[in-house]
Amino acid sequence: MLPTPESTRTARVEARIAPDALAVVRRAAEIQGRSLSDFMVAAALKDAHQTIEEAQIIRLSIDDQHRFAQALLNPPPLAPAMKRAQQAHERLIRQTK
Repeated sequence: MLPTPESTRTARVEARIAPDALAVVRRAAEIQGRSLSDFMVAAALKDAHQTIEEAQIIRLSIDDQHRFAQALLNPPPLAPAMKRAQQAHERLIRQTK
């Protein structure tokens, strides 16, 4: 569960905002019955979570999805360097057991 803005106020953030934008934000806060500060923190937090989520999700076209699935189902043969790395890894694992 995420902490609420009211329960964790420990830092102050200041921002400049145009008067017309402030009027819109203030009106939205009033509609939700929130203080201006609480509304702005909640909106910023929501946008921050969305930004992080979008950065962590890989979106592929249908063609790319098919190519990806085929590469998983029918992987190409290993390159010589990858074969050597795999053998080295297997030797290392055997030594630690």
